[in-house]
Amino acid sequence: MILILGAGLSGASCSYHLGHDNCVVLEKRLRPGGHIAVDRRDGFVWDPGPHVSFTKNVYVRELFASSVDGDLHELDVTTVNYFEGHWVEHPAQTALYQVPEPLRGECLASLLAARHSSRQVPPTSNYRQWLESSSGEVFTRTFAGPYTRKYWTRDPADMTTDWVGTRVLDAQIDDVIKGARGPLGRKTHYITRARYPRKCGFQSFARTLFAGARIEFGAEAVSVDLKRRTVRTADGRRFTYSTLVNTLPLPIFVGMCAHVPAMIQEAALSLSCSQLLLVNVIAPHPTRRPEHWIYVYDSDKLSTRINCTERLAAANAPAGWTGVQVEVYFSRHRPLEVSPTEVGPRVLAELIHMGLVDPSECEDPGNIDHHIRYSPWANVIFDHDTRPALDQIWTWLEQYGLEREPDDLSPLTDWERRVPSGSSLSRLVMAGRFGQWKYYWTDDCVLRGKMVGELA
Repeated sequence: MILILGAGLSGASCSYHLGHDNCVVLEKRLRPGGHIAVDRRDGFVWDPGPHVSFTKNVYVRELFASSVDGDLHELDVTTVNYFEGHWVEHPAQTALYQVPEPLRGECLASLLAARHSSRQVPPTSNYRQWLESSSGEVFTRTFAGPYTRKYWTRDPADMTTDWVGTRVLDAQIDDVIKGARGPLGRKTHYITRARYPRKCGFQSFARTLFAGARIEFGAEAVSVDLKRRTVRTADGRRFTYSTLVNTLPLPIFVGMCAHVPAMIQEAALSLSCSQLLLVNVIAPHPTRRPEHWIYVYDSDKLSTRINCTERLAAANAPAGWTGVQVEVYFSRHRPLEVSPTEVGPRVLAELIHMGLVDPSECEDPGNIDHHIRYSPWANVIFDHDTRPALDQIWTWLEQYGLEREPDDLSPLTDWERRVPSGSSLSRLVMAGRFGQWKYYWTDDCVLRGKMVGELA
């Protein structure tokens, strides 16, 4: 039997591609979906963050479309930044004309100087150096640095650069110069078009993967004996497996394994991941901004990224109402600066200050309300401890059937070049953002399951 830990997108994809009849999935919650599990409340549909599908992979596009019988939106994505009362197109590097002077000129001069000197300095060794060589010291200090500390909860100098890829703009110098004078006339963000279901939220895209899965709900794995190939759940059941597929966060998985050497325990504990509070705010007036999501640079605001659920699909909110979702990140490296009970009221005050919620437009301001959803595992943080820790953990797990992979220390996977390692399914497989400790999006999770299935 193939045993899969976790019924999130990665677990469902592995089960689907291995064959649901060959797998049993253990899920501690009473519903599937993991980080794409939708909440429905008071007529609103809330994704756990601004989920959209912008993959160019044909297989994933067709699978998602078939899951909703083609009933989806094609979105022309627009994004914007909020900075000290100013709205600046995203990415801000190519929209400096919306940044007030003298900061605009300082950013441009600093960037031009950095581009000139970057040809004469050694390769960057951390993310701060990468930012400064790409966007200049002033832009890094004013924009990218503060946002990194809010979103990743680390100083850029504490992070590596192997996760960046095309996910942070390394702008063309001509675009920066033109964008400092006026609108560039085209988008430079890596997301320009995206897909989203017309109803029932992003999780609908995974219906095909979940249909027919043999999921044991309320089955929380608490211990794993890799030598005897058994897993015990909190309710006392034992499951024996021929292959174990783990999608649970790697520190949790290592922590539940028997006979773990101290150095491996320490390596697992050194892995960093942020936590997330999603503040979902409802107000009885239409959406105030046209963009699909907003990045907030201000260091004095808890709000980090904002989206309005009805901008993704009209069915996500009652007519005439707005549902504003705000992401607030923290970690052991950057704890919450206020108590959890203060987060909601403070975020609401920030939304009012930014004009995204307007009590004056409400017949009854008492209808403005909010609730909070907590995620203990948000974004894997790629700091300088990550690669050494992963190398130790993967090497230790080899004795229990894990096969090392060419990119198992890399945050990213190139699916166009990636081929399955080995010729058959190994005894132990890791899958997904947290199981593999990767910078994975939803298409990555689906394709990992497909690759695992190809080994069976």
